[in-house]
Amino acid sequence: MELIMLKAKLHQARVTHAVLDYEGSCAIGGDLLDMAGIREYEQVQIYNVSNGERFTTYAIRGEEGSGIISVNGAAAHKAKVGDTVIICAYANLDEKELDTFKPRMLYMNADNTVSHTSNAIPVQLA
Repeated sequence: MELIMLKAKLHQARVTHAVLDYEGSCAIGGDLLDMAGIREYEQVQIYNVSNGERFTTYAIRGEEGSGIISVNGAAAHKAKVGDTVIICAYANLDEKELDTFKPRMLYMNADNTVSHTSNAIPVQLA
């Protein structure tokens, strides 16, 4: 059996660009892609914390060290500059892979620099 598991997450990133007249995608700073283990052209889910929109697109490489998070094409209608988003990538894993798999999660500062990283989410308390 295969399960769909969280592979990577950029938590609380800020949208720096929303470009309607651009090929649909989400440009993410190349260094952030590398740290998160997200590949160029990989499908990503974007969850807009600021307005509740959720949508699917693919990642493209943005300028290294720029902190760019550019929501492009039709998705630009779903986010505006300054919005806070969570960007996730998922992977299909078989049961054997689950024993050693850990996601890569980047927690972002307001300027899209990395505050810290983790490979586990704390247990949510009641």
